[in-house]
Amino acid sequence: MKNIIAPSMLSADFGNLEKDFEMINSSDCEWIHLDIMDGVFVPNISFGFPVVKRMAALTKKTMDAHLMIVEPDKYIPQFAKLGVEYLSVHYEACPHLHRTVQNIHACGMKAGVAVNPHTNVMLLEDILPELDFVLIMSVNPGFGGQSFIPQSVEKVKKLKAVIEKVNPGCLIEIDGGVCRDNIAMLAEAGVDAFVAGSAVFGSEDPKATIAFMANA
Repeated sequence: MKNIIAPSMLSADFGNLEKDFEMINSSDCEWIHLDIMDGVFVPNISFGFPVVKRMAALTKKTMDAHLMIVEPDKYIPQFAKLGVEYLSVHYEACPHLHRTVQNIHACGMKAGVAVNPHTNVMLLEDILPELDFVLIMSVNPGFGGQSFIPQSVEKVKKLKAVIEKVNPGCLIEIDGGVCRDNIAMLAEAGVDAFVAGSAVFGSEDPKATIAFMANA
């Protein structure tokens, strides 16, 4: 079974998206990853609905949006209208997480919860039966190009053990510092989907890098 590779469009060339999407659409990746930042929940601003709409028109791949924003419930229906299929919100940003997950499902999308590096994955135990995926941040969210946090591997293993008991169909996605050197180790630990930004777009041959990672 191939790894699900989700190139992070935050690392793409926004001056020439058509070229990057030609590569993406002909590659072995299954998803594209959209990092949505508001400058409040994280100290950076990325892109909003007009750019997502443009990417939706260009891509043939599944859109996976990661909301690093406060009050995500306000925007859930709009992401569904734009064609996003996988939508994750942060545990740390949602005081009524179960309601937020219900809202994502009600809009016809797969629901995920993202957790920051300092957050114990066991805090998700009660919500896990409702989730389609969990996104483990293996860097502090907000900026691309950061180094992988090694403790994330044990975090994945711990989460995988719980998922197998309560919701075997729930995927584990990881985001931050994923590269050729650590993807096989992460897959063995239990990761299903891999977000890769600079590792893909910063490589000499992005399409070959995606192929390597998909089969690692």
